[in-house]
Amino acid sequence: MATTAAELRAGTDLARLHLVTPAGDPGLVVAAVEEALQAGAPLIQLRVKGGSDRARWSLAEVVSERCRWAGARLVLNDRADLARAVGADGVHVGDDDLPVAAVRLVLGPSAVVGATCRDAEAARRAEAEGATYLGVGPAYATSTKEGLPDPLGPSGVGRVAAAVAIPVIAVGGVTAERVPELLDAGCHGVAVSAAVFAAPDTRVATEELMATLDGWSQR
Repeated sequence: MATTAAELRAGTDLARLHLVTPAGDPGLVVAAVEEALQAGAPLIQLRVKGGSDRARWSLAEVVSERCRWAGARLVLNDRADLARAVGADGVHVGDDDLPVAAVRLVLGPSAVVGATCRDAEAARRAEAEGATYLGVGPAYATSTKEGLPDPLGPSGVGRVAAAVAIPVIAVGGVTAERVPELLDAGCHGVAVSAAVFAAPDTRVATEELMATLDGWSQR
């Protein structure tokens, strides 16, 4: 039976680990995604930056196929149109992207729709518009993305999580060692990029994060 939007928003079937792909050569991105999927990564957030729309669609199509084969969810960063075109599970939007309500018009009520938030007010607004989950951060200092505000820390992310009923995914500077304190603060899960895709071994790094999340859940 397909997961309903209500179940996703309640966090009952939303992955705790979101892997955000780095920008770069499409072939290298696909290879890294394949390694992560082989390790059991449950959700890939694909960043489709640079190049033509056709090139972005081509990359998204390949990654979508790999995710379907592995039984993982695929969420596209920013692009609701590409998400629909390749049959992705949803999209993650930021402040300058389509509003959550508009994304729902494009992708429908059952899609996974994540929204970037930093404070309780924005979080409540995204929840009211129908967001499935919130990406909250930066939790820690990170070099993955430029121009970010000061880190919120676990307590700051936790305050946002306490303001809403939908799952909060902490993002920014997250490592396996930092996962427990984020979950203790009230986060449902974490989104990582460098901790996996800049690691010496993508597969091992993915497995370590998943083991840490599973260990916390079983306490």
